Amino acid sequence: MSARQDEVTTIILKGAECLGISLPLGASKAFYEYYKLLEEKGKSVNLTAISGATEVAQLHFLDSICLLDIAEFTNAKVIDIGSGAGFPGIPLKIADPTIKLTLLDSSGKRISFLEEVCHMLGLDAKCIHIRAEEYAKEINIRENCDIAVSRAVAKLNTLTELCLPFVRIGGTFIAMKSINTEGELSEAMDAIEILGGRFIEKIDYTIPGTDIMHSAVIIKKIGKTPSKYPRRFARIQTSPL
Repeated sequence: MSARQDEVTTIILKGAECLGISLPLGASKAFYEYYKLLEEKGKSVNLTAISGATEVAQLHFLDSICLLDIAEFTNAKVIDIGSGAGFPGIPLKIADPTIKLTLLDSSGKRISFLEEVCHMLGLDAKCIHIRAEEYAKEINIRENCDIAVSRAVAKLNTLTELCLPFVRIGGTFIAMKSINTEGELSEAMDAIEILGGRFIEKIDYTIPGTDIMHSAVIIKKIGKTPSKYPRRFARIQTSPL
């Protein structure tokens, strides 16, 4: 085992133990293979600003699987919106293979990378190249997911309009955010209500092995999203709910 493989494996196994997560056989090796591909492809495709075994394992992989300690993902139909390099969707799928995963991104290059990762690791996941506001109009996916997750860099009112339409009534939208989200959350309350959601709680968590705290904003879907949402992205940006 190489030094980097040992580093990634140790961080993942210790972090999972700290979270009380029992990883499936071969998960730590899968995380290492994922890390290698990130390092290789990241030189030619804009995937992530984070590099190095420790940083990737902690700030991407462990940060993602922290959600398993926050919500019930087993056998859930999950959509990762604005997945980018695959976070949090792919680490969640590695850690819990029962997840029925869809990875959504508007970049063809990033979707090609995600397809390569899934093929290499043998992950059964759909990789969809389309804008979220367009895909949410399709009847076979709209209000059909148990959980929508997003770690995309966008304000919460924007993310809610893009993500909540995918969630079934009774399902959950989880927005991964930095620790200081109170102002953003307050600003998004009208959007949450208009789109059929209810804010449940903001859960602050520390990434195992670090002193870095992040937040998971939990929004429950309690009513149907009006058919006119989500709007075109330009409209969302210029006139947020």
